Amino acid sequence: MEVVQASAMHTNEVAVLFDAYRSYFDQAPDFKGALAFISERFKQQDSVIFVAFEKDEIVGFAQLYPLFTSLGMKRGWLLNDVYVLEEHRGKGAGGALVDAAVEHGRKTDAAWVMLQTYVANTGAQKLYQSKGFKKDTNSFYFYLTL
Repeated sequence: MEVVQASAMHTNEVAVLFDAYRSYFDQAPDFKGALAFISERFKQQDSVIFVAFEKDEIVGFAQLYPLFTSLGMKRGWLLNDVYVLEEHRGKGAGGALVDAAVEHGRKTDAAWVMLQTYVANTGAQKLYQSKGFKKDTNSFYFYLTL
């Protein structure tokens, strides 16, 4: 298993995975929209994407978005997306992608890497906890749909 930071040359493959990821979370398939969204991320350089290779095939990706902590006066990273193709799960790709995200946080002198996952996504929760992530018991997160 090899994990590398993706570049624009990986746009198509990442868009395929991104569309599958969104479908996994009950969104309607939309490859054209996924391709436009991922293309824009690379163009604007406003996210960091890692891809996991098994042999010559990209089997998973992780995407981080930069945030900032006023209290810590540093950058933080939101590990927003982690996805591995179903037939490649259980082979270490998810863990390797999380490790790459955490290492990126360290290399950029970030205060933290945060993530969220569905309550029912117990497999992902086990992975994150095995990597040292802890549930936040001090804060609530509120959303306003626009």
